[in-house]
Amino acid sequence: MNPSTPHELRRDGFAWSDDAARFDLDQAYAMISRAYWCRGIPRETFERSVANSMALGVYDEAAGTQVGLARVISDCATYAYLCDVFIHEDYRGRGLSRTLVAHILAHSRLQGLRRFALITRDAHGVYEPFGFANMQAPTRYMEVVWKDRYKE
Repeated sequence: MNPSTPHELRRDGFAWSDDAARFDLDQAYAMISRAYWCRGIPRETFERSVANSMALGVYDEAAGTQVGLARVISDCATYAYLCDVFIHEDYRGRGLSRTLVAHILAHSRLQGLRRFALITRDAHGVYEPFGFANMQAPTRYMEVVWKDRYKE
């Protein structure tokens, strides 16, 4: 599949797509800036994160609006990191995030990876049906966290 060809799914009046031309930065920023992990993120930082990753949107086709998003950071060969999975509060409970995760895992550019990672505080039930589990060797994972990075 050509990386410039959108990877899309349409079902039940919704669309899941990686089409950059369709991604609504204003709506996506309004949603993600409410997420506990991005509260206070500067708009420019969010825009840069979208530009440098595979961004996917969830769209209510009847309303003509973006209602969800996710990003994947990957080399598209060995490793991917799933982040910023967010569904607008008015659309939760409809299975949109699970369909979004399934759509991402089926993406042609993300096949054959050795590892797909994510971090979540409270959405384990969304990811476990897809095979995501606690790290097998958490002592191997290292990080630097700047907790107050987005505080003004």
